[in-house]
Amino acid sequence: MKLVAVSSCPTGIAHTYMAAEALEQAGKAAGHEVHVETQGAAGSTPLDPALIAAADGVIYAADLEVKDKQRFAGKPFVDVGVKKAVHDAPGVIAAAVAAVEAGVPAGAAAPAAAPATKVDRDAGAGTKVRQWLMTGVSYMIPFVAAGGILIALSFMLAQVAWGGAEGAIEVTKVDAATVVAAFDPASLQDWSVVLLKTGQLAFGFLVPVLSGFIAYAIADRPGLVPGFLGGAAAGFVGAGFLGGLVTGFLAGGVALWISRWNVPKGVRGVMPVVVIPLLSSAVVGVVMLVLIGRAIAAAMDGLTSWLNGLSGTSAVLLGLLLGAMMGFDLGGPINKVAYTFAVTGLATEGLAADATQYRVMAAVMAAGMVAPLAMALATTVRKRLFTHAERENGKAAWLLGASFISEGAIPFAAADPWRVIVSSVVGSAATGALAMAFGSTLVAPHGGVWVLPLIGNPLGFVAAVVVGTLVSTALVVLLKSLAHDPVVAAERAAEEQRDATLVGQPA
Repeated sequence: MKLVAVSSCPTGIAHTYMAAEALEQAGKAAGHEVHVETQGAAGSTPLDPALIAAADGVIYAADLEVKDKQRFAGKPFVDVGVKKAVHDAPGVIAAAVAAVEAGVPAGAAAPAAAPATKVDRDAGAGTKVRQWLMTGVSYMIPFVAAGGILIALSFMLAQVAWGGAEGAIEVTKVDAATVVAAFDPASLQDWSVVLLKTGQLAFGFLVPVLSGFIAYAIADRPGLVPGFLGGAAAGFVGAGFLGGLVTGFLAGGVALWISRWNVPKGVRGVMPVVVIPLLSSAVVGVVMLVLIGRAIAAAMDGLTSWLNGLSGTSAVLLGLLLGAMMGFDLGGPINKVAYTFAVTGLATEGLAADATQYRVMAAVMAAGMVAPLAMALATTVRKRLFTHAERENGKAAWLLGASFISEGAIPFAAADPWRVIVSSVVGSAATGALAMAFGSTLVAPHGGVWVLPLIGNPLGFVAAVVVGTLVSTALVVLLKSLAHDPVVAAERAAEEQRDATLVGQPA
């Protein structure tokens, strides 16, 4: 059969492309032709209309709403989450083939212009809350990445412009408005100030975008206005990230409630344009500015003071905890909580170049690199403990781990959950603790080894990653060596038999 597919995940980074590769390989193994369109963070190249026209069926391996879904109207389809395609691509292919054979019709197309989100309306309360939150985080991350890297580049340039490490502090003291008014293109100091301000402006959207798209996931378009306004109000009163979370859920709930009012027919036309944004914005604004904003701001101030006061054993323990969270579910909710905690700390204004928030970011990124690097190393030093497919995944895991994509270890965790997860948690925790102990700092929210020039004490950072990787590798090799895996044993016996047969053949 000829199948076309679309893959997408909330962050659009790792699962999107892993699912595409898994579907293509599984389709080829089953004798089918599969073409996948990846709707990731880097954009997408639409499938050739001729391929769609010739396709027997469609696979939606997506955690977000598929863009331009109307292209596939009338074709049999299956709709699964992106992780299902990563973990069980042959099963997804088989389901698609069954759908084609049964003639299952395609569903109604989604509006092409709507922002992407995917929330299972039939899921339980806990799953819905996670999906709402992940929608907000997925739209927030590009702002964090852009702003964080611009600020990091500004600090690097400032150290050259001011002739020393103190430049990273001096640039924060300069009035940006004055520099912009009399900008000198030949001045490195002016360039560093402009880059810093540009990054700070990008960070300024962080909380409103988080709040707005949480509300959007809950209430669709009616939630956008109160959600963005609530995020802006949270920033105004100093409630920060926690305030954005609260206003996102509040705005979405209020907007959804108002949108379900049974109003006269003549009023329905103005409900989404006037009534819902007006009333929901008024409620969210008053609640945040008057009732709860100051209390949340006080909590945020307390959190910031606690972070700034961390030193010695306390800092190491925080790194240990965050590292363990990064290694636990490899890109899942717990991993994202630790990562979001780190990146939102970068948005705190007035930080010194060696602030604890930058140390937290370094610890989280270092810990997030460990699991895929450890799996890659384990498949290299103990090949006999892994299947051929796992060894192939190990080759890709080198690059994924070096690029701070924890999801590179997911195929291994799916095949052998407790051994891989235990090993990942222990090694990642060790790396997080060591990165904090070494005092490494990082002002960029992503990038792995590719942002090494932006890392304070890069040798300590690399040492922490190496130690954690070796710990995880040793542990997973030990645990797998103690276990008898019939799948691996059978595949190894088949390989040995094949090798023996080849040896016996004439040259």
